[in-house]
Amino acid sequence: MAAIAANRTELLQIADAVARDKSIDKSVVLGAMEEAMQRAAKARYGAENEIKVEIDPKTGETHVSRYLHVVELVENDKIEISLADAQARNPSAMIGDIIAETLPPVEFTRIAAQAAKQVIVQNVREAERARQYEEYKDRIGEIIHGIVKRSEFGSVVVDLGRAEGVVRRDEMIPRENFRTGDRIRAYIYDVRKETRGPQIFLSRSHPQFMVRLFAQEVPEIYDSIIEIRAVARDPGSRAKIAVISKDSSIDPVGACVGMRGVRVQAVVQELQGERIDIIPWNGEAATFIVNALAPAEVSKVVLDEETHRVEVVVPDEQLSLAIGRRGQNVRLASQLTGWQIDILTEAEESERRQKEFATRTALFMESLDVDETVAQLLASEGFAEIEDVAYVDLHELASVEGFDEETAQELQQRAVEHIDARNKELDDKRRALGVEDEVLEVDGVTAAMAVALGEHEIKTLEDLAGCATDDLLGYYEVTKDAAGKSERVRIAGALEGFELTADDANAIIMKARIKIGWIEAPVEEVVEENVTETGEEVAEESGDVPEAEA
Repeated sequence: MAAIAANRTELLQIADAVARDKSIDKSVVLGAMEEAMQRAAKARYGAENEIKVEIDPKTGETHVSRYLHVVELVENDKIEISLADAQARNPSAMIGDIIAETLPPVEFTRIAAQAAKQVIVQNVREAERARQYEEYKDRIGEIIHGIVKRSEFGSVVVDLGRAEGVVRRDEMIPRENFRTGDRIRAYIYDVRKETRGPQIFLSRSHPQFMVRLFAQEVPEIYDSIIEIRAVARDPGSRAKIAVISKDSSIDPVGACVGMRGVRVQAVVQELQGERIDIIPWNGEAATFIVNALAPAEVSKVVLDEETHRVEVVVPDEQLSLAIGRRGQNVRLASQLTGWQIDILTEAEESERRQKEFATRTALFMESLDVDETVAQLLASEGFAEIEDVAYVDLHELASVEGFDEETAQELQQRAVEHIDARNKELDDKRRALGVEDEVLEVDGVTAAMAVALGEHEIKTLEDLAGCATDDLLGYYEVTKDAAGKSERVRIAGALEGFELTADDANAIIMKARIKIGWIEAPVEEVVEENVTETGEEVAEESGDVPEAEA
């Protein structure tokens, strides 16, 4: 309201003051004033008029003009003017030109001034929000300093100087409390545009907060000589970071620890005493996993590349250290390495191996009709299933100590006969269950799977195509007992015992749907190579052959 009533000098002074206070461009404030005056002028002269207000940014002088379009036939005299009238004002006027008619300044009533003030405040607020978003959207990933302004429902609102940020309760380090006026450091992990203005989300529990803190304390990390490859945090309790040096003369762990631990202690203090294990990163998965489980000692590591699981064997007395309090050590090691880690003691592994050896021995004795000695030889050489014996190279089987070629041939023949008999038995059972042959033709479905499907009333190709992944793998369902207490009940899947992944089960369902014609098979792009008479290779793709050069 004061801005509207002010004289020219005061108008510019007010615009300057608002621009500085809100950290926005002065032209934005003047534009808001122009819009406010324009609305007031339209209210005074009629909303149907095309009115433009301009404020000279140097002198503060205000110009109010009404625009009239030059036309042959005037239909609306509020926005149009005839050619004759236009040429009376400006002899060079032509059809299609716009004539600007100067209007006297508008005298603001109390209501008009209040409306103008609201327009200015709204425009300035929107400009301030736009400025905040543009300023902070490119600062995601930085650590920022601020002062706690207030607490709201467990979250902390932080004054960043030119904006406000928020640290939500789940982004705080557990058990830490901030009071109004406290200084705080936090990591900017997201900036979003929302109706109430840009929201700057801060975190003190984010793994990258620790990375940035180390970059501030360790010059070698800031200079990219040392790189933090992976981070795993249990905020406020314990963390592990994996580091590697690009300079072989610099020890990455020692550089991060610092002289007498001064560097790592600075980070620990900021993180409320969080214990930090600094681990050398290694490109070899087994070595990296052993390092990640420190301080526990590891006796043996067995990797399964397909399932991305690793079995780690530790001495009996190291088990509690390897697992950690409430599984913390192994959990953080798993997050750090990206592998699912199973911990076994040497005694447990020995017992399991003996049990597996006995199971395999019994399998070979029963299936191949051999004595215990032969069965044990097969089991000790790594043969796990009858298929391993049936389809292995004959020379490999004959090379087993105590076997000759004749023995190897006899064992393979017995293995093949056992598999054929088993398959016939499964096929007969499948037919008795009413499972169609087409189900068995789906790629990935074995005879044993077909029997299992039949036992779950999945007997036709249409039944299989209509399944969901959970129907094959099983799922949990929440039910209520007689007392009304909720409990999770496991609903078995048709193929639950076949060690299929969700992708495997989904692939079987999709192939059934393709086979039945519900969906089309994805078209693979075929690239053929033709050789010309000159010996040059010409690629044909989708039937398009490039024209020969003249």
